[in-house]
Amino acid sequence: MRSWQQGLHQAVEAKENVPLTNPSETAARMSFQRFFRLFHRLSGMTGTAIEAAPEFWRIYRLPVLRVPSNRPCVRRRLPDRYFATEAAKWQAVVEAIVAVHTTARPVLIGTRTVAASENLAKLLEDRGLEFRLLNAVHNADEAAVIALAGEQRRITIATNMAGRGTDIRLGAGVAELGGLHVIATERHESARVDRQLIGRAARQGDPGSAQLFASAEDDLVRRFAPRRLHPLVGGAPSSLAGAVVAQAQARAGRIAFRQRQQVLRSDTWLDESLAFAPGS
Repeated sequence: MRSWQQGLHQAVEAKENVPLTNPSETAARMSFQRFFRLFHRLSGMTGTAIEAAPEFWRIYRLPVLRVPSNRPCVRRRLPDRYFATEAAKWQAVVEAIVAVHTTARPVLIGTRTVAASENLAKLLEDRGLEFRLLNAVHNADEAAVIALAGEQRRITIATNMAGRGTDIRLGAGVAELGGLHVIATERHESARVDRQLIGRAARQGDPGSAQLFASAEDDLVRRFAPRRLHPLVGGAPSSLAGAVVAQAQARAGRIAFRQRQQVLRSDTWLDESLAFAPGS
């Protein structure tokens, strides 16, 4: 169980009139990079490792090998759509959901934050659509809910971490309709997260499709794209808008990589500075 430090956790407990827990003290800290390198044998498996291959080799000396899929992937990737404002984007997302829902195909919508999932839920409620919502607030039985996301006429909203590791199997007759349709409502700082969400459709040779929506007001664009390029996201051809968003995503990835490198350098410095000298 996680808890806040420096008395903050106890202050919240006192405010909520629940029993106070004992304050926690940090005896030692260790980065993920240092922890994993303690193992004599280290390996892993993921469907999105290829982008991080240089980092896996540089930090862990682990090569990345591509394993062919058991069955050919027949996923249809629809053109990305870009908008000037978040409001316009969400309206387009709702219309896309309605269009797919009328065909009886199931729809899985991925959101980056809990707030975004709640906002979309309100928009769908206004349209009278039934859906299931999975996020940090509504997470009971999430594996069971996500497993049923492939049933006919099912609409599922999920933050991208919800239900990971659970296969979405298509319900009766869904394959003939075109399979599961996945909608990504925002690009993430890591392209791997986008691929993980899109990869929920058309698994194990099943049919399926996916489409990504983005706007100039998305967090990724506002934080990592040059301000002068923001108008291009909603007012330029999709190829140019996509290039701006991809540039922002690449910049976010480089910054995150440099931060992980700094953690690794700090670990190395601590090992060299605090190690006991031979014979001491």
